[in-house]
Amino acid sequence: MKALWVRTFWLLLSVLGLVVLPAKLAFGTFWSVAALIACLLLMLGWHLVHLGQLLDWQEGPLDGPLPRGRGVWEIAFAGLHRRVRVRLGQQQSLSETLDRFMRAFQALPDGVIAFDRHQHIEWINERAESHFALSAASDRGQALTNLIRQPDFVAYLENGKFDEPLIYRGGRVEGLVLMLQVIPYGEDHRLLVSRDISQIERLENMRRDFIANVSHELKTPLTVVAGFSEMLAENYEDYGDAEIKHYLTLICEQNGRMQRLIEDLLTLSSLESGAALASEERVEIEPMLRSIFAEAQALSGGKHEIVLSIEAPSVLAGCANELRSAFGNLVGNAVRYTPPGGKVDLTWRVRHGCGEFVVADTGIGIAAQHLPRLTERFYRVDRSRSRETGGTGLGLAIVKHVLTRHQATLEIESELGKGSRFVARFARQRLLS
Repeated sequence: MKALWVRTFWLLLSVLGLVVLPAKLAFGTFWSVAALIACLLLMLGWHLVHLGQLLDWQEGPLDGPLPRGRGVWEIAFAGLHRRVRVRLGQQQSLSETLDRFMRAFQALPDGVIAFDRHQHIEWINERAESHFALSAASDRGQALTNLIRQPDFVAYLENGKFDEPLIYRGGRVEGLVLMLQVIPYGEDHRLLVSRDISQIERLENMRRDFIANVSHELKTPLTVVAGFSEMLAENYEDYGDAEIKHYLTLICEQNGRMQRLIEDLLTLSSLESGAALASEERVEIEPMLRSIFAEAQALSGGKHEIVLSIEAPSVLAGCANELRSAFGNLVGNAVRYTPPGGKVDLTWRVRHGCGEFVVADTGIGIAAQHLPRLTERFYRVDRSRSRETGGTGLGLAIVKHVLTRHQATLEIESELGKGSRFVARFARQRLLS
């Protein structure tokens, strides 16, 4: 500002010294005054031209370039240019900060919807779009309760008490369970935060089902053991030796069933813990399968035709105990669910670099609707038959987890009344020879 006044002062002195005084000396006072007025008018016109450029710039686009000035206007425009540059830098910084903020909201694992006191949507992130089947492009400005009409949600918003979250089910996305929380902010603005708890809900249901199934599976043998034990303890002398032996045999059978169930539960719990393989060792396939083959013959008691075929002697990298448990469960199930006189084929082969253990039987078979759930814990196609054969309902769940830990897959083919075929396929990196 000081430089501006100094330049103006020297400009006036220059006009007086170079124009007015010489005119007075040469032509007199009248012409000196006329020269002064003319100079002042020229200066005024010069200033008006620059002022017009400034006004045009103010009415133009915000990012329009500043006009170029001369003299004092050069100083004024330079100051404006500096302030505009600082302001543009601040706006750019704010824009980048807002952009980072919006990207952070987009990256959140939770859905976020910002809305005003009239419940009109102001902003939606991508996760909220997928949670509620909304579109940020077309639904912005719409009333939230017009798009999400679930009665519990509408009542939750209208109630205005947001201390506790709302569990939201039955929305537009099938099978999705959300935990919703409304967070007030600013003046009459709110955030709706949605979190997908479908997996947690499924795990909780599995936990409840698991406890119920274990309790149910233990209840029957415990009832048998308790009943016969009390009967023998109270009236032992009333029974003959044959009856006592029969009752004690039943107690031992039920005790063995509980023991197998507990062992399978412990095995499954260990497998589901996610721990790494207890040991990586060279597992000779042929001796293992011959041992399992002998156990299958003992389990069959000569009632089935059991055939073992080892097309290529192989060595697997893995845990011998876990693999033996998986193979044994597959073979045991085939024997148990194949009627007397049926056939069970056990085959080890190498196909396309992958090792395959195939168990095929001519048993009762499994209906197609049951196949996807066979590896669930305690899932049984026929509960009564499973109890008759001594199964715990955990065998295929154990098989699934063992194979997963060995980067292997289980394929199941079955037709009701014609038999089943189970294939455990191991990746080529598991084959050592």
